[in-house]
Amino acid sequence: MDQGVHFLTLATPDLDAARRFYRDGLGWVPLHDEPGEILFFQVAPGLVLGFFDAAKFDQDLGAEGSRPAAAADRGASGLTLSHNVAHREDVVTTLAALEAAGGTILKSAREGDFGGVFHGHAADTNGIVWEIAHNPAWRVDEDGIVSFG
Repeated sequence: MDQGVHFLTLATPDLDAARRFYRDGLGWVPLHDEPGEILFFQVAPGLVLGFFDAAKFDQDLGAEGSRPAAAADRGASGLTLSHNVAHREDVVTTLAALEAAGGTILKSAREGDFGGVFHGHAADTNGIVWEIAHNPAWRVDEDGIVSFG
């Protein structure tokens, strides 16, 4: 298998809330929107973020009725999404945009405990946790390769 990921697909208990948050609140442009089923956004070259209605996701897996409690009810679900910004002040403004779109600030912008990062956390309307961070050691070269240091 080639080392790569092409889709990050998250089961979401309320697809309409995800649409209102990402498309209407944040202004993201959907790559594909299938009402009642799935919503895709191109987030990087060759990478798509998808929100799949949880009931439909379970049906697709053949696991109806197996969905655990919503992530919002039990904290982080083992998956967080991160968005790195160019400047420290962008952490504050991006968190404000997430909150204005209907999200919840979980941790206000502050110095991190490691690595010189300045960051904060917010949850979208379905409890999906986003870290917004400025890390001066974070670099992406012309080929899209990430390096730290």
